[in-house]
Amino acid sequence: MICLVLTIFANIFQTAWTGVNERTFVAVKPDGVHRRLVGEIIRRFERKGFHLVGLKLVQASESLLKAHYWELRDKPFFNGLIRYMSSGPVVAMVWQGLDVVKTARRMLGETNPADSLPGTIRGDYCLEVGRNVIHGSDSVESAQREISLWFQNQELTCWEDSSQHWIYE
Repeated sequence: MICLVLTIFANIFQTAWTGVNERTFVAVKPDGVHRRLVGEIIRRFERKGFHLVGLKLVQASESLLKAHYWELRDKPFFNGLIRYMSSGPVVAMVWQGLDVVKTARRMLGETNPADSLPGTIRGDYCLEVGRNVIHGSDSVESAQREISLWFQNQELTCWEDSSQHWIYE
């Protein structure tokens, strides 16, 4: 019953919630997939205590990528970014948990890997901005928009995580 109510609210509020039900969009980019980093990235999010509610491997279309990166459309690197992101498979994910948007961004590291600390995904696995392995929503509003672009509501699973009481007070 609780999942049904939450699903109804998810439809109303575009899938990004607050508190322990906040959601974010994370995507392993083609270079991360080709370098076989998907399992390591999922492991880091799971060990942090976040709850996976959506996962799929996709070959992103140009139209999806242009909508996703709409705010960057006037940047000189935009066309190259679209070509790169459509050059191979992307692992699209939705993670849920307390402050997941902010925490995920910290886990990813800076957009420029040279500015990323060791221990972050980009700090550990990346050398160049143009091949920085992973994308994560930068705000709750961005997460709402990105989740709705990459996932239909029925693709997001509402399930009870039995370890939740060991993660949250």
